[in-house]
Amino acid sequence: MSEDIEKVLSELTVHEKKLLKALGENENKCPDKISKEINMNIKSVMSAAGSLASKDIVEVDIVTDDVVQLTGGLKYAESYLPERKILNVLKDKNEMAMKDLSNVVEDGEVKIAVGWLIRKKWAKLEKGSIHISDFGLKSVDEKGEDEKLLDVLLKNNEVTISSLDGDLLQGLKLLKNRKNLIKIKTNRIHSFKVLSKGLEILKHGFTIKEEATQLTHQDLKNGRWKELFYRPYDINAEFSNYFPGKVHPLRRIIEEIREIFLNLGFSESKGPIVDSAFWNFDSLFQPQDHAAREMQDTFYVKNPPKTDLPDENLVEKVADVHENGGGTGSDAWSYRWDVNVSKQSLLRTHSTGISTRYLYENEPPLKMFSVGRVFRRETITYKHLPEFHQVDGIVAGEGINYQSLLGILKEFYKKLGFKVRFRPAYFPYTYLSTECEIYLEEKGSWIELGGSGMFRPEVLEPLNVNVPVIAFGLGIERLAMIRYDITDIRMLYKSDIGWLRNLSIENGLKLE
Repeated sequence: MSEDIEKVLSELTVHEKKLLKALGENENKCPDKISKEINMNIKSVMSAAGSLASKDIVEVDIVTDDVVQLTGGLKYAESYLPERKILNVLKDKNEMAMKDLSNVVEDGEVKIAVGWLIRKKWAKLEKGSIHISDFGLKSVDEKGEDEKLLDVLLKNNEVTISSLDGDLLQGLKLLKNRKNLIKIKTNRIHSFKVLSKGLEILKHGFTIKEEATQLTHQDLKNGRWKELFYRPYDINAEFSNYFPGKVHPLRRIIEEIREIFLNLGFSESKGPIVDSAFWNFDSLFQPQDHAAREMQDTFYVKNPPKTDLPDENLVEKVADVHENGGGTGSDAWSYRWDVNVSKQSLLRTHSTGISTRYLYENEPPLKMFSVGRVFRRETITYKHLPEFHQVDGIVAGEGINYQSLLGILKEFYKKLGFKVRFRPAYFPYTYLSTECEIYLEEKGSWIELGGSGMFRPEVLEPLNVNVPVIAFGLGIERLAMIRYDITDIRMLYKSDIGWLRNLSIENGLKLE
């Protein structure tokens, strides 16, 4: 006996052994008979057979056959079909008025009976009367194909379609065209065959004894556990796919970014999604006639249409900077600043307004970041969405400079596993300004991921900030597309269950 067979034998359950032994002793491999023989319910028999088949010990054959049974046709099988009742009357009268047919069959059967009399060519309808035909006269003493099948079904309860031929098969076609007389169901017939591996096990022989499925406190206490038989488990056995719950990939990378900044000593801040134009635009020295404020770029809110502004002194300082440059020496925008424009309600187009609000409410030195959704009137494409996520951050304090900004961003992207470079850029509220690009080794190219710079004096003066401040705003969806190797940004929001299930749990969680 080979070692492999010994191993398989040791892993067979009691039910599998009982079934295999019964199959070796029984020429009739019908599951129902075997179930009765070994006193095991049919579900356990079929489960054991499936398990043995997966181990190439037995083969399970399935034959399907359609079976015909009587339903509403029982009463006609016991007496006559409606058209036969009328034909039996017509053989003596030759014709009947339509109004008299209800005396022969039930009211609900009159139309059905007339239809089948004409279809079977037993009678003709003329001037409100039904007349027996020559073929009808010949059929008086001869049963039709459908009636013959009704007789067979009455005697046998059910008949397999494969056993029907000739008139009975034609009768089935006729009865199928009538409502609620018969029903057809599919029977699945199983049979078992012992394979060579099973024959070898049977030849070797085995004993059947009950197995312990779990230990109890009493078993351990009285020492009975030493006498129990434990079936070994194959740790290499196949198992069904398991799809555990896991964090959505976009949420996963957001949490990774949060952890990076928290480990770098930043504090996290949050702000409202529905904000005022004051914090979203004006506090960042963005002119009120800037193109980004137009309806085609910004979602304005009808309810509430206006938003309360902060301290009046701050509002006046922002207005002065816009109109005259305040005390910064700037030429400013040289226009009349409108307080009503600044009160407009909108869905924030970026989260940088959180940064200016934080600077106004907190004293430097400080390090702050925020992560949240932002909204812009973008056409939905493979790389643009009207709603996406952004991470913003600021560092304020004495000695902070442009080199500090580059150092923080380098460290951030290093922890994400990317090589980064910087190139000059322009933003309304920072100077110096730079854009961050990361290198994709697979494609051999650089891709832009966000902007950053030093906040301009026109931003800081109204906030009473007298130290340098560096600021950055980075897109998250594009970073997620790179991390998860997808080319369509919509994939992050489609809830594609196949893609989500196959995505590695570890991907994106490890920090350096």
